[in-house]
Amino acid sequence: MAAQKALSLPIPDVPTLLQAYMPSLERGGIFVPTEARYELGQEVFLLLTLPGESERLPVTGQVVWVSPPGVSGRRRPGIGVHFSAEDKAVRDRIETHLAGQLDKGAATYTL
Repeated sequence: MAAQKALSLPIPDVPTLLQAYMPSLERGGIFVPTEARYELGQEVFLLLTLPGESERLPVTGQVVWVSPPGVSGRRRPGIGVHFSAEDKAVRDRIETHLAGQLDKGAATYTL
């Protein structure tokens, strides 16, 4: 398995957060646009900045989705990161930002 990699993800606004968030994952997750190659199951460390906030939230998770460079359609290259159990507070903050919007069937970067 490849070594853990660190990523930074500033999310500028709520619509972008809605597209990137992965609520169907048990502990929540986030899509990270990247051209770098990752493997399913690879552990990553992420510094996430939510809309309107300056604090960088540390998140550790595993890659559960891969859209490789050159992906077809409207998809962006990147990875889906499933949050670790210790990141419940981050998931809760994301879902507070997205209150009332998660069930509207908005387009996402993954599904």
